[in-house]
Amino acid sequence: MTEDVAGAVVRQWREAEPDAVLLDGFHALKHALRFGAEVRLTVTSDRQAVLALARELADDLSGVLAESVVEIPARALRELVPRVHTTAVAALAVRRDAAANAQTLSRLPRLSPIVVLDNPRNLGNVGAVVRLAAGFGATGVVTTGDMDPWHPNVVRAGAGLHYATAVEHRSLDELPPGPLYVLDPEGEDIRSVEVPDDALIAFGSERHGISPELRSRATRLVALPMRPQVSSYNLATSVAMTLFHWGGPPAVAPA
Repeated sequence: MTEDVAGAVVRQWREAEPDAVLLDGFHALKHALRFGAEVRLTVTSDRQAVLALARELADDLSGVLAESVVEIPARALRELVPRVHTTAVAALAVRRDAAANAQTLSRLPRLSPIVVLDNPRNLGNVGAVVRLAAGFGATGVVTTGDMDPWHPNVVRAGAGLHYATAVEHRSLDELPPGPLYVLDPEGEDIRSVEVPDDALIAFGSERHGISPELRSRATRLVALPMRPQVSSYNLATSVAMTLFHWGGPPAVAPA
């Protein structure tokens, strides 16, 4: 690639970047494409390596990537993405439509719960929860507080699966409809509780737990089984245990 062409690609990236979602690494790009993301620009410092990864891990996308991946010098990639992913590929995509997400979150009846994260503080934890919610087929993930659930670090930790479920920020007064099941140490043992498909399942922040305001709105308080003197589980672990108890996606027979 000539310097002029590389420069044009970098300028195109800079122009698109302010309003776009960064897909950092092959897995984020793969998942976003599979779930319908509109990807504007994909760059790498090693096009052949990316296409080899596609053939190995996502052959369904090989054709799309062969047509869209643009190779630029490694130094130019480092200018665009300061912490280059080990797969040396990054892309810019259009954020999933907020109005469509709002419609999905408000629709009743629902076939799967919505995960509510009450004022989470760790970007990586939120991304891990998005990844879990997508895998379990949850309707969406809603956060309260001041964190943007579409922050680049959240999208990175979520491996691009923001496009597989409805991820949005809401105030407590804007939560979607449905019975509110709040995880709380004083709640009933979740093993004796059936979590309905249309539930909002709320988890507190990593440091302070559930807020009094949200706790007071609970339809039901439920607790995860835990050995005495163990203070808590990691947030993503708590979400995984709860969604597994709910039921998750239908079992798929092996091919």
